[in-house]
Amino acid sequence: MTSHTTPAGPAGGPRAARRRLIRELLLVVGFFAVYKAGRLLSTDRTAEAFRNADRIWDAERALHLPGEGAVQRLLLHGDVLVTTANTYYAGVHFPATALFLIWLYIRRPAHYLWTRRVLAVLTGAALVLHLAHPLAPPRMLPVARLVDTGQVYGPTVYRAAPDTDTLANQFAAMPSLHFGWALMLAVGMIVATRGSQGGKGSPWRLLWLLHPVVTLLVIVGTANHYWLDAIVAAALLGIALLLVPRPRAASDPDGTDAGRDLGADADGGAKGGESAEGTVPAFPRPKSAAAAVGAGK
Repeated sequence: MTSHTTPAGPAGGPRAARRRLIRELLLVVGFFAVYKAGRLLSTDRTAEAFRNADRIWDAERALHLPGEGAVQRLLLHGDVLVTTANTYYAGVHFPATALFLIWLYIRRPAHYLWTRRVLAVLTGAALVLHLAHPLAPPRMLPVARLVDTGQVYGPTVYRAAPDTDTLANQFAAMPSLHFGWALMLAVGMIVATRGSQGGKGSPWRLLWLLHPVVTLLVIVGTANHYWLDAIVAAALLGIALLLVPRPRAASDPDGTDAGRDLGADADGGAKGGESAEGTVPAFPRPKSAAAAVGAGK
């Protein structure tokens, strides 16, 4: 029997699923490439970036925020600790986000679409701020008297001279997408793994919040970001979460109903009492998840 929640025929076959997967990959990679290219447009606004840095530093002191140096002094107690923080900054950001999206794509297709849209809104807003408000990070600010831990202890993703760095815009400190993406990863995993019928689920899933907490301490302690960079990122994420509708609660802990909701939204005909045959299954049948993602665009 053919389900009302998925299209019949070749449209839901393996070939269509592969096309949807390739389209998703191109979409994500293309958006990231546009973002990276856009950030580089403000690399030559050095004087403005340092003026803005002075203003941010003064604003933090006026707001009585703790000094970034307090976190850095903790890291500098040992070479292993500071090197670990640098490695976390350089090596966790993109792989963790990629694995998060891949897991959602396979196991929670409806949540994948929601997360991808939220991240797109957050990243687009961040790009606008990066272009409108170039900002030198605290490691470059003389008054901050902070150590560039990446250059001194390694590893680092930045060149010592910002004007020679063709791969990264070092004057795009605000907002911190390191923190914004980490916070969305935690929010996304907590929402996607909630219990049956929209219940609270296991309290252990709140441990995902450790990722943004550790990320916050790392980006501040390595002098790559100000506290306000993270605060602005959190505010933008909050706006994005308000703008992008959240997927309906899954009634199956394996996420199959999340996929069914997605299929129902796409086809406009499935209701709770209809057959679930042919709907999005859980892992290890990712091709159906891919079909649901394609249908839910």
